[in-house]
Amino acid sequence: MSGPTPSAALDPARFEVRRAVVRDDVELAFAHAGRGGFPLLLVHGWPETMRIWWRNIDPLVRAGFEVIAPDLRGFGESSLAADGCYDLAAHARDLHALVHDVLGHARCAASGGDLGGGVIIDLGLRFPGFVARQVLFNCILPIIPEAYVAAGIDPAPSREVRQAADYFLRQGRDADGLAAELDTPERRRRYISEFYGHRFWAAPGTFTAEEVAFMAEPFEDAERLRASFGNYESGLGTRPLSEAPRFFEPSPVATVALYGDEDHVMFRDFPERCEVAFPDLVGPFVVPRAGHFLQWERAAVLNGTLSGFCRDLVG
Repeated sequence: MSGPTPSAALDPARFEVRRAVVRDDVELAFAHAGRGGFPLLLVHGWPETMRIWWRNIDPLVRAGFEVIAPDLRGFGESSLAADGCYDLAAHARDLHALVHDVLGHARCAASGGDLGGGVIIDLGLRFPGFVARQVLFNCILPIIPEAYVAAGIDPAPSREVRQAADYFLRQGRDADGLAAELDTPERRRRYISEFYGHRFWAAPGTFTAEEVAFMAEPFEDAERLRASFGNYESGLGTRPLSEAPRFFEPSPVATVALYGDEDHVMFRDFPERCEVAFPDLVGPFVVPRAGHFLQWERAAVLNGTLSGFCRDLVG
């Protein structure tokens, strides 16, 4: 059987999207497929929504998973946060409420990159035993500088990462000014599209113009684009935290770490840092022809990794 046509593959309604109020009047929208399988939580990063998982959901359902792919608070089809909090702890508590309280699962597997990986790390530390396995890639890692130094790793970002992180500083320190400049849907879409193109977060040529438009479209909404900057403000201390993150210790969860080395924004020593951050680690494995958006760029690799690593959980 042939795969879906490009237009069908990029249809926002391709998968069932449900909605649930999880806590504090925050409503999360989430793609949901494969009910009855082992729960697998797929957590997007920035500048992404649940749509970044459109190449993963069907294969992972066939592998025996119940796939839960939410839009984080303030992103895509989920609601804004009345309390104004968009930090790791807020996201982690939302996802625990969704998977545990709303859907009734005592534990799950999880996968994500970028911000999503950080949220999963916090989730596993905050709720011991809830995350049974995690597959992480090109994500923020625990802030444990002494441990990195002991392993011979400079904890400070390289000059290349600092230069590539100009967006991070602007979104974290001048979010209102940046939002004011991005004052039309076209400008907001163009800004987000840059991260899939000339900023070289992705391996060159892995996103078509149609695919970039599909990923950028949810950020045309001014309120949601501004809310997405809240994650950076939280990290740089310019927005109050809901509570302290669980991000200053290694993660004990059984982990596979993947690294798309064509990513021009991530630490080049990401694999070495993973060896310190995850004591129960398989890998890290470098995935060729992949960058920051590994779940889209090399979807089959991630799908196969999740299926193999969690085979005993799926049964």
